[in-house]
Amino acid sequence: MKLFAYQARDSSGKMTSGVQEAVTEDNAVDTLMTRGLMVLSIQEQAGGKVTRRIGRVSETDLVLVTRQLATMIDAGLPLMTGLTALYEQADPKKQAGLQRVLGELIARVQEGDSFNEAISKHPKVFNRLYISMVKAGESGGLLAEVLDRLASFLEENARLHKKVKSALTYPIVVVSIAFCITTFLIVKVVPVFGSIFADFGAKLPAPTQFLMDVSDFVRSEWWMLIMIMGGIYFGIRTFVQSDSGSKLWDRWKLKLPVFGELIRKICMTRFARTFAQLIRSGVPILEVMDIVGETSGNHVIFVAIKSVRDSVEKGDHLTNAMSRQTVFPPMMLRMVAAGESTGKIDTMLEKMADFWDEEIEATLDALTSLIEPIMIVVLGTIVGGIVIAMFLPIFKLNEIVNNGK
Repeated sequence: MKLFAYQARDSSGKMTSGVQEAVTEDNAVDTLMTRGLMVLSIQEQAGGKVTRRIGRVSETDLVLVTRQLATMIDAGLPLMTGLTALYEQADPKKQAGLQRVLGELIARVQEGDSFNEAISKHPKVFNRLYISMVKAGESGGLLAEVLDRLASFLEENARLHKKVKSALTYPIVVVSIAFCITTFLIVKVVPVFGSIFADFGAKLPAPTQFLMDVSDFVRSEWWMLIMIMGGIYFGIRTFVQSDSGSKLWDRWKLKLPVFGELIRKICMTRFARTFAQLIRSGVPILEVMDIVGETSGNHVIFVAIKSVRDSVEKGDHLTNAMSRQTVFPPMMLRMVAAGESTGKIDTMLEKMADFWDEEIEATLDALTSLIEPIMIVVLGTIVGGIVIAMFLPIFKLNEIVNNGK
């Protein structure tokens, strides 16, 4: 992208000037004209090549843009007009990344690229699922319908992410508060009691003495604790991000009590909904299997889907290939079998995804309700344990004083 300084007149005849980003001068002129400006002069700025990174495009913005573009195309507006309208309404302060992406899409479409070729240049914003569905929609003349499906799909995904995130927010906040309170008590409160107990000159109860030792260690060796905790965090993070560590972590997650089954359902929901949307949009079955494997979110399920894809490529039925993989639940296998026999596999998988969405929401609601009293008990136990350990010598004051004589 380059920067072009221009002078132009608007629809009222008023002179205006500014800078326009575009691939070429012609792209810049076309973009300005679509904004209702009559270009009087335009010149590329020296050293005006844009090298700034494209800002982040939020999931909410992507859903909104997809839905609005689908509505405009369905109403009969040309693609360029729709993209230009979205570009102009984007907030340059809050949606700088989105505006920059839309500007580049406009420039590439003006140069003759198809819409799917233009968005494929931004893989961090538009994933392979998005690109494949747009490509199928363009080739079949159903771009508006496909974009509308994409918007619905993205909305469902965003809703599920928010549900999971909200379920995790409460325990994280409570754990953080418990950590802060515990640290404050150990660093500030315990030493005060320690100076009082030192005057007794007697042996303190084991819990109290242990807490005193912990307080002394934390206050004198706090830098060591930070290094150890930082080392553990970055060590685990590096291991999980490695190839072998990621595979082991994905395998272990599916075996967790309660949470393992929840993670499996989330992965199966993503698989079923993505598969249904791609098949409905006319994407070839082998490409569908590649995409759903990449978007599954778990290596174990990715390997299973890859095996299914290889079997289908060799001529096997989808149901038979999936039945040989233990990650797919029996209900899904039956629905896929019914879909294959009736030719409505997309509808069957969509119903499965909706069913699992309801189960996931119910499980998350139950876990959220269960986590609240558990966290309160844990927080009460930690703080209560510290308080009891501090007051234990006072409860046994006569015994301690007598032992000190």
